[in-house]
Amino acid sequence: MSILDQLQSRQDLCALTEEQTAELCRELREQLVQTVAKNGGHLAANLGVVELTVAIHRSFDTSKDRLVFDVGHQSYVHKLLTDRRDRFSTLRQFGGVAGFPKPGESVHDAFIAGHASASVSAALGMARARTLQGEDYHVLALMGDGALTGGLAYEGLNDAGESKEPLIIILNDNGMSITKNVGGMAKHLATIRTRASYFRLKKLWRSMTKSSRFGRFLYRRTHIFKERLKRSLIGSNMFEEMGFDYLGPTDGHDISKMCYLFERAKELNGPVVVHVLTKKGRGYEPAEKNPDLFHGVSGFDPATGEIPAPKYESFSDVFGDALTGFAANDPKLCAITAAMQSGTGLDLFAQSFPERFFDVGIAEGHAVTMASGMAKQGMLPVVAIYSTFLQRAYDMLLHDTAIQHLHVVFVIDRAGLVGNDGETHHGVFDAGFLRQIPGMTVLCPASLAELKEMLRRALYEIEGPVAVRFPKGGEGRYTGISETPVLKKGKDLTLCGYGRIVNELLAAADLLAQEGVDAEVVKLSQIKPLLKSEITAALRTGTLIVAEEANRNCGVYQELASHANGERVTGCNLADSFVTHGSLPELYREKGLSARQLADFAKEKLP
Repeated sequence: MSILDQLQSRQDLCALTEEQTAELCRELREQLVQTVAKNGGHLAANLGVVELTVAIHRSFDTSKDRLVFDVGHQSYVHKLLTDRRDRFSTLRQFGGVAGFPKPGESVHDAFIAGHASASVSAALGMARARTLQGEDYHVLALMGDGALTGGLAYEGLNDAGESKEPLIIILNDNGMSITKNVGGMAKHLATIRTRASYFRLKKLWRSMTKSSRFGRFLYRRTHIFKERLKRSLIGSNMFEEMGFDYLGPTDGHDISKMCYLFERAKELNGPVVVHVLTKKGRGYEPAEKNPDLFHGVSGFDPATGEIPAPKYESFSDVFGDALTGFAANDPKLCAITAAMQSGTGLDLFAQSFPERFFDVGIAEGHAVTMASGMAKQGMLPVVAIYSTFLQRAYDMLLHDTAIQHLHVVFVIDRAGLVGNDGETHHGVFDAGFLRQIPGMTVLCPASLAELKEMLRRALYEIEGPVAVRFPKGGEGRYTGISETPVLKKGKDLTLCGYGRIVNELLAAADLLAQEGVDAEVVKLSQIKPLLKSEITAALRTGTLIVAEEANRNCGVYQELASHANGERVTGCNLADSFVTHGSLPELYREKGLSARQLADFAKEKLP
């Protein structure tokens, strides 16, 4: 029996010998590779935090202590070590283990974490709640260095450092240096700061000086002297400047060293940063060599690491190629993204026009406002962001772009249901919040050919802010560019939609035809503003069913209904709920949006 299978409790984990722990880490990596190869998911980041996660679970009891992830794609090892090992083979599958922390799934998951840079703010809130309620448990925020490109991280750090709340922030640094370590003196002093004798002396000095006014004065003066001396030798440290005790950096693959620092962090009883250095993809050679490629994968051969070539051309690929072509003839055209260069199809653009490509990190609000500044000065900025991440820039869309009616083109990838990443990543709200913005135009291509044409229109024919939204993956049955909203004529009722759902509507119309119902299919090319010709077409038969991959109050159903004059209008959407993880066909069936379900629903609405 494997070491992993023998673990029945945290006590079992803590009792393992050094050799058994090393074997456990090997088994964890093997389980990660085998499961992600089959189910898809985030691999490189999880391989990099195996030892770190083991050390956390040895030092803390996550059923009581609160561990807050910053983007939970690195939580797979945590799930394997808690109460989901027996179900881990269902990772990211419909009805199975979620790919991100999910408190409803386990008491060990403290907080939902699908978007970056929020862990310190959430953890500080938990720490303050603990103090106010007089309870006793530890609160940890586990954040990667990438989270520090997002502004919310600094808002949380600024408050937490001044709070004096006992709070441990574990900085998992796998790609960038946070503190500047200069020469042998810096390394020597870092070693001194992590010795047990140093902590004992520091703790004794605090206890001796805190009991009297003079003692507290003396402690402050000696602390100031110590800090000035340290800065003169090795420079300042951002975290210490913000009020944190800083421990590290240390090897994030040495469990004993990390456990030692975690115990020291507990003793400090205040805001502490523990800085650990890890390697993404560790233990699996293909992921070590290409950590970006194995950040998120849909499946691969675990024996070789070979990732199958895509079976189809995706909307993201077509967008990137088309934008690069436009940029070749337009020196004002620029591309901006927020840490999603490859995901949004911008690799070719970045290679072709590096001086006009800007990746601002996990900072969507900054991306939008910077684009607005560029547009104000005569450039043509294109901002490519996933729908779920654009939510974080809503204020900037309103205040910095729309009020001034600036011509910024927003390319919204992953619009609609995205599948196995679940609630935190479905793009089901942008249709609603974009339609609220005065002066915004929202285009919805349903095919690759339409995407190219609508991108051209957005760049050169429409004034003010424009959004072009498209789904994850490639096109379906509908592949053309329709000159009329009516894709299929019929007289009994009308099925209407936009984007990818058009494919289900066409299939539903075929099913209805087999059952003697003549259904018309109308495609909306844009959802803000609605075109008069498309409204007229949608209402022609007198019975209209509007299908949308959007929450109930986010789509166009209600606006179409407002134009009805005696016509019967019904909406089929995602209701007022968050949608779980699963494959697209499974989620369509879950929400009543499959072709068969739409056909059955349509028959119920016949006059």
